[in-house]
Amino acid sequence: MYINPIKTENDYRNTLQEIEGLMMAKADSIEGDRLDVLVTLVEDYERKHYPIDFPDPIEAIKFAMDQRSLTVKDLVPMIGQTNRVYEILNRKRQLTLPMIKRLHKDLGIPAESLLSN
Repeated sequence: MYINPIKTENDYRNTLQEIEGLMMAKADSIEGDRLDVLVTLVEDYERKHYPIDFPDPIEAIKFAMDQRSLTVKDLVPMIGQTNRVYEILNRKRQLTLPMIKRLHKDLGIPAESLLSN
């Protein structure tokens, strides 16, 4: 099985087309193995050329609130008193490590997102 490295945008597009043609390949077949290798190469290329940054911590909290229909009062156990929650959401106060741990644990927000500033 010969596989070309993905060095250019054209290589990337061609590999994506080849992957599309192999999507129905059976596992443990030659085509399935080729698909696995090509997907790994594409993931590596995308990680290097199209990195995805973690969202802003406050936007991540607001998104979680929106998705779960949470109110400011729902964040009190994780952040502190209501006025503290408003200070955090309005960017007047920084998240502390205990807040980050609770938000991560209770809302499932990735710690990396909460730690980025």
